[in-house]
Formats: sequence, C-alpha cells, structure tokens
Amino acid sequence: MTSVRVVIFDMGGVLVKLGPVSDLLGGDELAADDFWGRWLSSETVREFESGKCSVEEFGDRAVADLGLTGSGADFVERFRTWPKGLFEGAEELIADIADGVEVAVLSNTNALHWETQVDHERVKALFDRTFLSYELGLAKPDTEIFEAVLAQLDIAAEHVVFLDDNQVNVDGARQVGIDAALTKGVDEARAALAERGLLS
Repeated sequence: MTSVRVVIFDMGGVLVKLGPVSDLLGGDELAADDFWGRWLSSETVREFESGKCSVEEFGDRAVADLGLTGSGADFVERFRTWPKGLFEGAEELIADIADGVEVAVLSNTNALHWETQVDHERVKALFDRTFLSYELGLAKPDTEIFEAVLAQLDIAAEHVVFLDDNQVNVDGARQVGIDAALTKGVDEARAALAERGLLS
C-alpha cells in the first residue's frame, strides 16, 4: 500500500496545453530552447508570477527582456491566450487517482491565466488544494515554495508526489525530499502515477 497522501501537479504542460512559443512571440524569431531558458530565468516573469508586478509592467518588461518588437499590451494579449485548455484525458486522469489520495496543483501562474484561461472552471474543479505562485508570493524552482506547500499541507515530503514538465522544478522539489518526476502531458503523468501505484 502506498504511503503517498498527496499528488501535486504542475498545470501548464502537464494538464493544460500551451500554444507554441511562436504564438507568444508574435512573429519575432527566438528559438524555443533559447526562449525557455530566458523565460524560466527571467526576473520579470518571476516577479509577475509571484504577484509582485502589474500586468502592464509585466508586458513592457517582458518585451524588453526577450528582445521582442511590438508593444507590451500586444504581448500581454498573446500571453493571455497562450493556454489552450485541458489536454485530452486530463479529467479522466484525475478521476483515476486512488481513493484517499488528495490532488493539488502547484503552478507558477498569475491571475490572468488562473481566472480567464480556456477551461478555467474545469481546471479549478480538478483540485482539492491549489498552490499558486502569485498568491504565495513565491515561485518554482525555489525550495521555499515547496517548503511552504508542505507546511500548508502539514505533511512530510515522503508522502508527496510532484509532477512537472520542467526539470529545474523537478530538481527543486527533490531538494526538499519530494518524489518528483518530469512529465510532459497526460500520458507521461499517467505512467508516472501508475508506476507508483497511485491509480485505482
């Protein structure tokens, strides 16, 4: 019998489909690999997703950080529509998680996406608990956000499984003792949970 009491999902890239990077860039040339490195290490992105700057500031600063043409307002509109809704099979996966195992989300996200993305009501309905970077004032991959989640759950790290589509965030979770796996999309998430005996 598993000792896991909580499964924590990242949102974008695991349960929610993101559009191609080209949609976000609006025609500017920036290789996807280069984009993700710059995006994940951007102080502007971290501040926005930690609730520390406004939407307007985020747009203007992101355009400058990423070396894009066009206005901050245009970038924000592209960013707002970047999530494309739940992956097929996401709701079924959550429904298949074993009885007695709580389901949570830990996402670097923002009010714009959480409140207005495609399928936002269906996304919210998936989880027993929500841990959102912009509400916590913290962001992955910092160990502080994982420690804060464990404290709020009042649970030891060994009773938690965490699934994320970025290795840097998986590494951050592992640093505090959480069993974390790199999974992209529903099929990989399902495989990771099945391997751990967490599906009914």
